[in-house]
Parts: sequence; structure tokens; C-alpha cells
Amino acid sequence: MAYSRRLLLLRVLLNRQVVRESAQSGAPLPASAALLHTFGGVGATAKKIAPPRSRLTWRRLLTGTVLGSVIASGAYVGTRDEATISGWAFEGSKLANPLFRLFDPEDAHRLAIWAASQGLVPKENRPDPAILATEVWGRKFSNPIGLAAGFDKNAEAVEGLLGIGFGFVEVGSVTPVPQEGNPKPRVFRLHEHGAIINRYGFNSEGIMAVAKRLGAQHGKRKLAETTKPATSMYADEKQFGGKAGPGILGVNLGKNKTSTDASSDYVQGVHTLSQYADYLVINISSPNTPGLRKLQGRKELKDLIKKVLSARDDMQWGEEGPPPLLVKIAPDLSKEDLADIAAVVLTLRVDGLVISNTTVSRPEEVGSHIHGKETGGLSGKPLLAMSTNVLRDMFQLTRGKVPLIGVGGVSSGEDAYLKIRAGASLVQLYSAFAYEGPAFIPRIKAELAACLEADGYKSVSEAVGADFR
Repeated sequence: MAYSRRLLLLRVLLNRQVVRESAQSGAPLPASAALLHTFGGVGATAKKIAPPRSRLTWRRLLTGTVLGSVIASGAYVGTRDEATISGWAFEGSKLANPLFRLFDPEDAHRLAIWAASQGLVPKENRPDPAILATEVWGRKFSNPIGLAAGFDKNAEAVEGLLGIGFGFVEVGSVTPVPQEGNPKPRVFRLHEHGAIINRYGFNSEGIMAVAKRLGAQHGKRKLAETTKPATSMYADEKQFGGKAGPGILGVNLGKNKTSTDASSDYVQGVHTLSQYADYLVINISSPNTPGLRKLQGRKELKDLIKKVLSARDDMQWGEEGPPPLLVKIAPDLSKEDLADIAAVVLTLRVDGLVISNTTVSRPEEVGSHIHGKETGGLSGKPLLAMSTNVLRDMFQLTRGKVPLIGVGGVSSGEDAYLKIRAGASLVQLYSAFAYEGPAFIPRIKAELAACLEADGYKSVSEAVGADFR
């Protein structure tokens, strides 16, 4: 029943959006939205304003209302087993996904985070294919598919996002002091290219707000460990769990825009958040913070990593030891830059690399798009080849000794498999999830499992770097 009430709330919110857009366009309200309007949903005296450039059509209004009604009525049948209900929920989420396109991209992003934080997303109760299980840094992942940093910047929806079926979720980037980021608009859809351009600029609520949320979740996890019987399903999940629950949690650290001491910002992040993280990431590759990418230079990077590693290692750790430290790099680096980074990583024994961040380059087909020349980082399908080439180079430069997370342009199980064969131990995605919604996660896992089985591999780890053997 709680699930149904949440869906009803989502329907109300969606109907409110329909009413607002109808007021803007001058189009009549669909029946269900009109009822909400009449009984005080957004006020009965909304004034009409000049229509926007593209009028809201009856079809879009009707589709939004009907889909909202379908979701709210919810084919939730309590007599069915959890796996069956889980499958229905993911299929049903496909109906809601087009509604997010009615919103401004940043508003849609905020709505998605809110929905995940409130449990208004499907929960995956089906076990992952055994072939997808893998172990990296002593952490056991039920599958190698993760959500990249930038989606849940402030750790608002970790439990809901892990529940969708990701093997791991990376929150952030988190800055020491809260900051608004760059002026809006700062997110642009390039739908026909499966791409997004953003220039958020590390908008963050700050490390204290994130620490409070992660601390509460950590306490909830510890309480569950002491109260759940050893024979429960939770015990089975625990073998794949981390500090956030039945999945692995990464925390991505950034610096404030006005900071003059980058290393101090990252050290502060380590001191405050590392106790809640299964791994940490130093983000020195966002194109939206002035001067940040200069930290990828050999000397700058070496000095920074030394200070951050020292801060982490000086803290008190239990038997599990400190969280692994990774560095996230850009896809726009030269061969010489990559060689320098590899040398520093090997010398200082950095635990891993995230390859890669968004690109400031614009392929010809993207550059001709209406939003193609917007300033910011490009993500999505156009980034696949570039980021995978950098991944290949770094796997060779580090001689396969450093675990790599491959991210950039992944929109299918075949893309994830391409990253793994190129040297990725784990894979992250963002843009494809933003476009396709929760139903994309079980699909990509099934496709990846099929790829591994087709080539005769028994596990993900067997296929890592296969292109070089």
C-alpha cells in the first residue's frame, strides 16, 4: 500500500506539471488534470501567459495524463512473488520515462533524484547473473555496472539507486563548502545523438550535508546487521555489500571554485567522508571548474596525490583498512600526458583510475546541433570511442596493474563489454540511464552476461583486458 501511495503522489506531481504547461500554452486541460486543478492542485485562478515557441499539443497532454494514471493505478499485485513484481515494476517504469522529457533537463534531473530518494523507482529483487559477479580491491560486486558521479551529487538517493540494481553507485562531486555552481541553464539534451552537454560546475551542498546523509545511512546499515537474522536474505546480500548496503559506494571529491589550495580541499573531503566510502575518487578532470584540469600535470598530480594519500593513511582504520583511492582523468589528454599520469600512478601506488570524464571536444555531427556549441562537457554516445581509446592506452601504460573504471558513452551491454575487453574492471554510465530510466539497468546486465557467455568467459574478471591477450 505504501508503494501505491507513493505512485499516487508522483501522479499528482506530474498532473501539476501538465496544468502548468497547459496554462503556458493556452491548451485545454485533460480531464484528470482538470479535476486536480479544480480542487486546488495548483490553484483555480491560474493566469494564462503567452504561449512558448513550441505549443504543448493535445497529444502530449493526453499522453502525460494517461501514463500518469496507469502508473498511479499500478499493477501491484501482492499475491505474486517479489521477482515477478520486480519485473513488472521495471516494465512499468518504461511508461513513466517519456514524461521526464516534458521537463527542463535540470528539473528532470532533480525529479529523478527525488523519486529515487522517496522509493518511487523499481526495486530489483532478482539476483544478478552469477557470471557478472566480480571482486576489485577486495570488494565484492554483484555486477560491474555502476552509476557515474554527477547524477546523485549530494548522496540524496543512494539506497534507491542501489536498489535499482547497480553494482555500485558513485556520489559527488562533493566540495568542502557549499556552492551553487554555474548559472542556469547549464544542462542541454542532444537527444538524437544520445548525448548531454553540462556545465554544472560542481554544484554541491558541501561535505557536511553529504556526511550527515551518509552517516545516517551507515548507522541504518549497522543496525540492520545487528538485528537481521543470519539466515535472512540480507545475509545473502551482505557478501556483495559495502558501507552503504547491498552495493558498493564510491565518493567523488571535488574542489571549490574559489579555492586557492586544491590539495587542502581534497584532504578535507578525505577526512570527512572516507569513513563512509568503499572507495574514494579525486576528480581533477571536470571541464567546468577553472584551472582544475591543470592538476593532471605530472608535478601537480604527484604533489596532490602524496598529500591526499598521507591524509587517508594517517587516519585510524579497522581490519578492513582505508578505502582505495582513485583518480578521474579527462579524455582530452595527449599521449605524453597519459604517460606522465601512468608513471605517477604506478610510482605512488594509486589504487585505480576512472576513465574518463566528459570531453570539451565536439564531433562534427554534435557541433552542428542546436546545442552543440554550448560550453561544457559532452557525455553520451559520442564519447564512447574517445574514452575507450584512452582506456586502452592507460591499461597498456599501467601494464594492467591498476584497476580501471571505464566510463563514457556506454549505452548497451555490448558497449560495457567493449570497455571490459579494453581493460576496465568495472564500468560506469550516466547519460543512457538519464535517457532510458531504470528499465535500462536489467537490460544492460542481461546483454553483458550474454556477451561474456558467447565468448566462453565464466566471469567478468576473465575478460578484463582480453583485447591485449
